Amino acid sequence: MFSRSRKKIILSIMLSLILLLAATLSVILLASYREIRHRDFEMLERYVEIYTLERQPGTLTPPDFGPGNQSPPGQGDFSPDERSDYQLSTFYSVALSEDGTVLAVDNGVRGLYDEDKLVEIARKLLEEARSSGRLDNMSYMISVRSGYTLVAFIDNTIIDASMKMLLRNVLIVGGAAIVVLFFVSIVLSKKIIRPLEENDKQQKQFISDAGHELKTPVAVISTNAELLSRELGENEWLANIQYENERMGDLVKQLLDLSKAENTETPMETVDFSHVITGEVLAFESYAFDQGKMIQSDIDEGIHVVGNQIQLTQLISILLDNAVRHGAGSEIELSLKRQGHSAVFNIANDGDEIPPEKLEHLFDRFYRVDEARNSESHHYGLGLSIAKAVVEKHGGSIVVSSRNGRIRFTVSIPEKNK
Repeated sequence: MFSRSRKKIILSIMLSLILLLAATLSVILLASYREIRHRDFEMLERYVEIYTLERQPGTLTPPDFGPGNQSPPGQGDFSPDERSDYQLSTFYSVALSEDGTVLAVDNGVRGLYDEDKLVEIARKLLEEARSSGRLDNMSYMISVRSGYTLVAFIDNTIIDASMKMLLRNVLIVGGAAIVVLFFVSIVLSKKIIRPLEENDKQQKQFISDAGHELKTPVAVISTNAELLSRELGENEWLANIQYENERMGDLVKQLLDLSKAENTETPMETVDFSHVITGEVLAFESYAFDQGKMIQSDIDEGIHVVGNQIQLTQLISILLDNAVRHGAGSEIELSLKRQGHSAVFNIANDGDEIPPEKLEHLFDRFYRVDEARNSESHHYGLGLSIAKAVVEKHGGSIVVSSRNGRIRFTVSIPEKNK
């Protein structure tokens, strides 16, 4: 049973490490991309601010810096990095009059776009009525001036290529890191869960040992009490001894059942699961009737599983007993259906809403939702633990839900291949 938990722990650790790595790399990429895009727009804004028709970039000289390599007046100083980035960037611009006449065109120092193409792009952007944005490998900005409109561009071809190379390298490095993390997570998970495995093993061994050690003295006390009752007749103190010894005997039996379900290798064979459930329903109908309840069953015929018939009978008995004892309504709904390659058994009854924090502990050993019902009717909170152990021994799963005053247990066991 713990091997399933071990796999879950290994998987959760591995996924956590991978998600942490992926999130870190994603944040780095997004932050880098946003910073570059922001810096591009800042340079484009400066280009637009210092643009004048009298001093047209590309027709006279590109917008440069003032005397002493200072920034343009009123624009603040460029840092050395900003000055270098600005000088290495490629800008385009088109100035159009209010009637659409082309006043000036700057197709950049390298002339990657001809003037007609730039004018066509500028007119198209003006029709869209957006002040800024991105078009293919260029970012653009539109500025309405006195007597004309300026459409300015900055070429992002090199930046986009650099970002693609960065993304490719991140994916390569990240993929290699994920492979390394996979093996690291396996090693770490083994170290983490080794104490848990030891603790679980010791608990199971204690339950087994305690059950076997208590079995003999309980039987001796029962025999001696029976002999005394024949000699003394009715005796209040002796009756108490017999009652408590009977309770102890029931607890020992449940401990041994749990130990057997968890630790003992039981013989497996083809079992008619439909027949097992039908038989238990018939056996419980009179008990349920005495408790004012009726069992409504919907069982598909011919559903077979590979398992141990004694343990599967015990599983159904535990769930039926739990529904009869704790159900608040007058009906218990039960069904067995074939879903895919699994036999799915459902049992539902009305009951008080179980809080989520208690629901997740329902299959724990000695756990009871209502602590006031301490050892009620010789039940010690081991029944559902035994049920879970039986289901997992058969390679299945068991879950419980509590919604709208309805408690439902669902058992799924692989169906035998035909």
